[in-house]
Amino acid sequence: MKIPHTFTIVFSIIVLCAVMTWLIPGGEFSRQTVTVDGNERNVVVADSYHQVDNQPQTWQIFTSFFKGFERTANIIVFILMIGGGFWIMNETNAINVGIFSFLNKTKKLQQNKILGKLGVNNLIIILIMLMFSLFGSVFGMSEETIAFIVIFVPLAISMGYDSITGVMMCYVAAHVGFAGAMLNPFTIGIAQGLSGLAPFSGIEYRFLCWCVFTVLAIVFTLVYASYVKKNPTKSITYKIDDYWRNKQAEETAIESRPSTISTWVIFAFITAVFTYCAIRFPRTDITIGNGTYNIVLLPIIAGAFILIGFFGARKSVHHFILSILLFTIISLIIGVLGYGWYVMEIAGLFFAMGLCSGLAYSLKFDKIIRLFLEGCKDIMVAALVVGLAGGIIIILEDGKIIDTILHGISMAMTDTGKEGAVGAMYGIQTVLNIFIPSGSAKAALTIPMMAEFSDIIGVSRQLTVLAFQFGDGITNMITPTSGVLIGVLGVARIPYAQWVKFIWPFIIFLIIVGFFLLLPPLFFTFNGF
Repeated sequence: MKIPHTFTIVFSIIVLCAVMTWLIPGGEFSRQTVTVDGNERNVVVADSYHQVDNQPQTWQIFTSFFKGFERTANIIVFILMIGGGFWIMNETNAINVGIFSFLNKTKKLQQNKILGKLGVNNLIIILIMLMFSLFGSVFGMSEETIAFIVIFVPLAISMGYDSITGVMMCYVAAHVGFAGAMLNPFTIGIAQGLSGLAPFSGIEYRFLCWCVFTVLAIVFTLVYASYVKKNPTKSITYKIDDYWRNKQAEETAIESRPSTISTWVIFAFITAVFTYCAIRFPRTDITIGNGTYNIVLLPIIAGAFILIGFFGARKSVHHFILSILLFTIISLIIGVLGYGWYVMEIAGLFFAMGLCSGLAYSLKFDKIIRLFLEGCKDIMVAALVVGLAGGIIIILEDGKIIDTILHGISMAMTDTGKEGAVGAMYGIQTVLNIFIPSGSAKAALTIPMMAEFSDIIGVSRQLTVLAFQFGDGITNMITPTSGVLIGVLGVARIPYAQWVKFIWPFIIFLIIVGFFLLLPPLFFTFNGF
């Protein structure tokens, strides 16, 4: 059978959800506004479910696409701006020069006896996945991974792997970290606040869970990467990856170009920007979990750019552009942790990166704008699919069946033992994540009821939060309603059906492991539980 296009799959799900609105009775919970960590959130009032008139969806199937675009507009614009920014940088061939240089260095390292036995490529995969898993665990990296796909997919293919390996290295690593989060403010912070728990308490056991999930993801990736390395044609994306291979084949003969006056002008401009920021914000409050650390950060970053950018520009314009990419990533991390950046600021950052790269390469401004539009055009399909996937949630909400589904599943938890109740809560969160991929929205919807239910059956509220965390995080990597997943697959050019075919056994395995990790706090005492 020919695998359907992602559009076909998502639209079929929308039709299925519309059919469900005819079969499932309408219902709603009453909601109230509470303040959590200084932010107001609408949460469900326990035992307030009541039936309402049905709202069967018919022609709304076609308008859900429009409403989905409205709801996911931030992610769509984010994808377009990143696509345009990187398309400009790709025109300079700096990323390809960096990849080839990196691969040449790894070949030299492979000659070392110790590193040769361990496998340099394996060490690279492990280090990259550890870094992204930590990002997902500490500050909830999710949307940001879309920007890294255009770096790690070509890198993985250059190393003899495939596009799936590149996605595993950054996206999957960040999301297993997200599932086993230690300090994620978007899931742990909100859920604990709604449960009345001390912020980020119970971190010791969650650290153990993070280690388990991360090790499993790394082992799975290494085994798969080794399988593909031995015979690349066995990859289910082998033909699809021709796009990336052809791009690299066209650019194998790239030679580094010397810097021009434009390069040095951009170096001076970025230096001035970093210097201003260092003077304006000499100290930065970095928030990690419940702790805030006041650090002299921007002056150090400004000094580092001056040194690295100067020597990079002296070597070649390509090395200077790579230094721009490096400090774009550093600025992203600082912006998220220190200044509360989200997709708008990050999109602007990568847009600025593209402009500076093009100008440093002596491209005319009109050429840069045309390249930006070409990049948006190239990534448009991914953006459109994100909007269409947003329509799934619209149909379920407008049909008034989201709360009915939640109420029906929660009633199934009654008259079960502690193990069964914990498993039921975990199952509810896992299933609901397919319909509500937003962790903060799902926390506001479910945690107030789950917390009270856990008190009744004698289960720790901390364990209820952990069940929510696992259920929210693991299925993010497979649900078609996740704008981030659809965006990542669109950028990597991996059809959704191909991805599901590859990842579903691993997801099932993680779900089972997650359940067993929920059992020890029932029988043993852990700090915070």
